[in-house]
Amino acid sequence: MITFDNLAEINAMEPTALALGNFDGVHLGHQALIGAMVEKAHEKGTKAAVFTFSNHPRNLLPGRTPVLNITMEGQKSQIIESLGVDYLFNIEFTEEIMTMEPESFIRELLVGRLNAKDVFCGFNYNYGFKAKGNTQLLKKMGAELGFDVWEMPPFYIEDDVVSSSLIRTLIASGQVEKCETYLGRNYAIDGEVVVGNRLGRKLGFPTSNLVISPNMVTPPNGVYVTYCTYNGHRYPSVTNVGHKPTIGEYEKNVETHIFNFDKELYGKHISVEFLEKTRDEVKFDNIEELSEQILRDCRDARKYHEKLLNNK
Repeated sequence: MITFDNLAEINAMEPTALALGNFDGVHLGHQALIGAMVEKAHEKGTKAAVFTFSNHPRNLLPGRTPVLNITMEGQKSQIIESLGVDYLFNIEFTEEIMTMEPESFIRELLVGRLNAKDVFCGFNYNYGFKAKGNTQLLKKMGAELGFDVWEMPPFYIEDDVVSSSLIRTLIASGQVEKCETYLGRNYAIDGEVVVGNRLGRKLGFPTSNLVISPNMVTPPNGVYVTYCTYNGHRYPSVTNVGHKPTIGEYEKNVETHIFNFDKELYGKHISVEFLEKTRDEVKFDNIEELSEQILRDCRDARKYHEKLLNNK
């Protein structure tokens, strides 16, 4: 997959089937939309392309509560690539794009730069100045400019419309076990392991620490059953999210203990998948109480993983 980060890089583009959207989380609804686009590209012999923004458009509007990301930038690109996409247009949403008239967005951007022959979008896709553009205008101008528009209806799982806002709510409330239903995978955080206070190692439970980006939606403080992936291998693990109140006050981070693992991971890249929350973060009276609770947390997490293994 070839990725374009700014509009200036895009010239003389081959004809494309183009999926439009923010695609935060690349949930099952997004995957269905992108999948339909890829199928159409194969049918017509055009390039399968996704047009999205590297930042959330609503975050450029003054006075709005920031919209937090579900996936980190690298995760988002990897998932999109795995769906068979040839081109990813991952453009920064700027004042210039925000103030484009909808007709200009279609004529200059979708047709002029991206050479769209088939355009796929959700039923509620909006674009252009004050988000005045809608699917009706896309279809009208598509008939004039020579591209077809494929509008995707709401994507349901049971009685729920799958949406990024629903998934953010589940993560922020600690209901991580429900995310797989809508994402098609477990909610995960990844990054480079940083040096912590090494207390876990002293207590006999060495941990790998990840700093949480302030732009990411994160689970509430507590202990979680997790998987940790390193170098292509997936290991059962247990994870604490929080500030470590028993030993001081730290920035919120993700601290993972991998079972039966003795490799040094500082500076290495890992991914932590969240399966279920087991308890809230607690401030203990002393280190001994903390150590005893960690032992119980590990025992509970091991039982959870053993149950998963036996149910396969």
